[in-house]
Amino acid sequence: MADRATIARPYARAAFAHAQAGSELPAWSNLLGAAAAAAADPRVARLIGNPHVTGEQLVELLADVSKGAAGKDGKNFLRALAENRRLALLPEIAAQFEVLRAEVENVVDVEVIAAREIAAPQQKRLAEALKRRLGREVRMHTRIDESLIGGAIVRAGDLVIDGSLKGRLARLGSALTN
Repeated sequence: MADRATIARPYARAAFAHAQAGSELPAWSNLLGAAAAAAADPRVARLIGNPHVTGEQLVELLADVSKGAAGKDGKNFLRALAENRRLALLPEIAAQFEVLRAEVENVVDVEVIAAREIAAPQQKRLAEALKRRLGREVRMHTRIDESLIGGAIVRAGDLVIDGSLKGRLARLGSALTN
């Protein structure tokens, strides 16, 4: 069977093209994000494959969850997914939509995993340094992982910078064994 991302790609591109043409990227992001979160919920996932639940009922549920973010066109998009039995692909469609949106808006999402809370001035300096290096606006998402011992790991697309103490110790251990 084809990869889920491959099947989701044309739907994400179609949604993106429509949203971009109508200058509705934020509304469509909201729609797809909310619908994807709902579709990923195990209680809703069971309904998607249930023969006793109609596609229209699922569309209404997902449209209600998104609070009508993309209006009638968004609901029609969800209806098309339901008719083609692709509602389960909403998480992949939403993720690909966000990648396309970030590319057009010249923004990159950066995940910073730190051993402890990063002070606001440090976050600002890091964001500015990443902006210079990547040549794009930076949207930072931080989370704490105390197992890193110290330092941080920065992930921006394919770029991974491991400045954690745990990573340094692992590299040192590897160098000593070789």
